[in-house]
Amino acid sequence: MLRPFSWDDVPAIAAIGREPEVARWWPDLADDEPMRERIERGTTFAVLLDGEVVGIAQYWEEDDPEYRHAGIDLALGTRVHGRGLGRDTVRTLARHLVRDRGHHRVTIDPVLANERAVRCYEAVGFRRVGVLRQYWHGPDGQWHDGLLLDLLADELA
Repeated sequence: MLRPFSWDDVPAIAAIGREPEVARWWPDLADDEPMRERIERGTTFAVLLDGEVVGIAQYWEEDDPEYRHAGIDLALGTRVHGRGLGRDTVRTLARHLVRDRGHHRVTIDPVLANERAVRCYEAVGFRRVGVLRQYWHGPDGQWHDGLLLDLLADELA
């Protein structure tokens, strides 16, 4: 289940953000300032499993009519990895963006080396657009390539 992200969710997300496998890709999940910004924007959801917060999903929108589309991000605690929850969350959020927000295309841009995430997004139907060279400056102090993927509304299952 997805529900709007709130301050009550911050402790659970901060704990997830301290997990090494999550912190590797999401170094700001344990920081208050990015959490406040996510709450104020209103485009972040808590991901719940059996009533427990197990991650976050967020989106952004490009509203220029010539380029209108949306993008999404996802972070889940390692305890729920490999259970299909990522695919379900990505599919649910993409449906919301297409059906409720009127987007014809949704993008996602994980770090290329985050193979688990890439497999998840491709399983939902996202297609590789291209590699974004030296796209993300990671907590290790290095630049990492990103992978741009997109999904068109009529490809959404």
